[in-house]
Amino acid sequence: MRHFILLGLLTIVTMVQAQEVKEGETLQEVVVRGARVVQRVDGQTIYPSRQQLEHSANGYSLLAKLALPHLRIDPAMHTVTALSNTGSAEVRINGSPASKEDMLALDMKAVRHIDFTDNPGVRYGEGIAYVINIITKKPVGGYDIGADLTNTLTAVNGDETVFAKFNFGKSELGASYSLGYQNFKGMEYEEQAAYQLESGEVQSILRRQSGGQNKSLNHNIQLTYSQSDSNYVFQSKLSARRDIQPHRSWAKFETYEDLSTSRTSSPVLDLYLHRDFGRHQSLTANAVGTYIKTDSHAEHNEGGSYAYDVAGKTWSLWTEAVYENRLKPFTLSLGTQYGQKYIHNVYSGNADADNSMRSSMLYCFGQLKGRLGKLGYMGGLGVSTRYYRQGGWDDRFLLFRPKLTLAYPLARNLKAKYDFEISQHVSQIALVSDVAIKQNAMETLVGNPDIRPNRVTSHDLRLTYSIPRVTAELQGYWRLNANCNMEKYIRKDGHFYQTQTNDGNECSFFFIQSYNRWEAIPEHLSFTLYGGIYRFFNFTDERLRERLRVGASAGMGEHSSEIYRHTYTAFNGGASAEAYLGKWTLTAYADNGWHFMEGEHRGHQPASWHLTASYQIKSVSLSLYAQNPFCARPLTNKTEVLSRYICKEVSQHSRDFGNMLTLNLTWHLSSGRKYRDIQRTMNHSDSETGILQGK
Repeated sequence: MRHFILLGLLTIVTMVQAQEVKEGETLQEVVVRGARVVQRVDGQTIYPSRQQLEHSANGYSLLAKLALPHLRIDPAMHTVTALSNTGSAEVRINGSPASKEDMLALDMKAVRHIDFTDNPGVRYGEGIAYVINIITKKPVGGYDIGADLTNTLTAVNGDETVFAKFNFGKSELGASYSLGYQNFKGMEYEEQAAYQLESGEVQSILRRQSGGQNKSLNHNIQLTYSQSDSNYVFQSKLSARRDIQPHRSWAKFETYEDLSTSRTSSPVLDLYLHRDFGRHQSLTANAVGTYIKTDSHAEHNEGGSYAYDVAGKTWSLWTEAVYENRLKPFTLSLGTQYGQKYIHNVYSGNADADNSMRSSMLYCFGQLKGRLGKLGYMGGLGVSTRYYRQGGWDDRFLLFRPKLTLAYPLARNLKAKYDFEISQHVSQIALVSDVAIKQNAMETLVGNPDIRPNRVTSHDLRLTYSIPRVTAELQGYWRLNANCNMEKYIRKDGHFYQTQTNDGNECSFFFIQSYNRWEAIPEHLSFTLYGGIYRFFNFTDERLRERLRVGASAGMGEHSSEIYRHTYTAFNGGASAEAYLGKWTLTAYADNGWHFMEGEHRGHQPASWHLTASYQIKSVSLSLYAQNPFCARPLTNKTEVLSRYICKEVSQHSRDFGNMLTLNLTWHLSSGRKYRDIQRTMNHSDSETGILQGK
């Protein structure tokens, strides 16, 4: 609690000190001289400084310098991670979800601003808590070719990308190729588990890994063609990813070995059209077709040989159409989304199953966004119907998603914002399959076709003070998941079945946290500090003796599950600093990870810290990343199971991630580049194969 008190005091002191800063103002959503952050009803618009753009090698490097709240940006590993339990983060360029190749080929001279949305409207899909939309200008001439080469000096790990874009008036032709590889060998795994048998006896097992490897080699090619004018944009994108060699994960224990390999191929076709009608109306349409082919093999050999193979194929089609009318004093958005998906996964060997599933989705939404005097508002309603069919089992769900956001200025540069939402969470397709996979000698993972969507209710209240050099935010958040899907273990004949169920469960959490950013020396030195207290509640209704039915392939029949109450309190926080010294850029980042609890599972995302030194000269940028310095074997994962029948603690460390040094070389060559404004509003991708996998 003392951590939060200190952060709260820092927020108040920062607000008081900021009153003396008079370099610029932010009035409603109009940018006034000197302002870098403009507050919006659903988030904020950030205008990167000249130094930030000039010293950013790619899109990940730029986002890392912005120190976006609740997100961890790793410019060396090319990842964006949401440090919260409210949902995932989605990165877009001109409204389109951006691939890694898009981020690495981003032209910094074309970047106008970044729209950071931390409470997305009903248009975005479920589970999306943060949307980062990089708005750029459209090149209308010239070319841009380059390369982004990332290689770890202390381990076998690399990501090499080359790209080219050519513009001819209204048309742009682009291509990129990337090669990714890794071979991490210094992994350590330890699991201490205690199983309570029906006789009352407790069987303790220590699983300690003495050797291991995580190896992959893949490549990706992407071709794009776009045509645009003052009132329309058409874009087509064809991409294909394939593992050159099967992804291999191998672990050696004292008396046995575990092994898994998989190879995936996935072509994707994306067609997009945006058309403006007059000054206020627009229509956007998007269609994405995806095919995924997966071949995998796994062995879990504790207590005897257990091996299985999976041959999987997935076809999906996703479409969206959105009409927008920018009226006064509000903007009206109406849209529909439709999707079809077919999954056919054949399990052979010890896990013998033929799992075929068809699913469809139709979603319609409407939203109003505007102002009533000083009050900013955004309100919408989404309605969807989802259908699943698997063998002799089928079901249809009707889901509603109302959402309301209100923002009001309490004083000069001080704004209060409240967000309320009710949504329905739908489980991953793999979790609702009727397949059973053995994990080890004592445990089996079982899908549950009877899982139903659960209702999620959330309240979010924020107090934000923002001026050009200082941003301070105090946030309170509460979420209730009624009848939610939670992990449970069921005991039968000395064996333990891990599954998901949602009858009678309730999972809720709240947090109070503070976020503070200070531009100590504008465009030269800045600091960020954030953190908060999180409280988690997980329990079943003591008045309800539920009966759980699991897949027939597990041969379990019906059995009573335990009734439990679990609570957990955690502190999550971090800090960063950026310095711009001529051609040099120095950054430092650290956080204590993310700690949470859901059902019988307590998770500890590992802490992260890294130092970066970058040097920019003309069209070449050279960066050195030091990750986890002064630590020989950092923690990469830690989990705990607190079941009535199983107590388990799992920790993983990696020697290759300790004192990790990564070198990045970025080169751009462009000529004849001229720009004009353009905005794309959406795109979609699919990567879910529905394959149930062991650990």
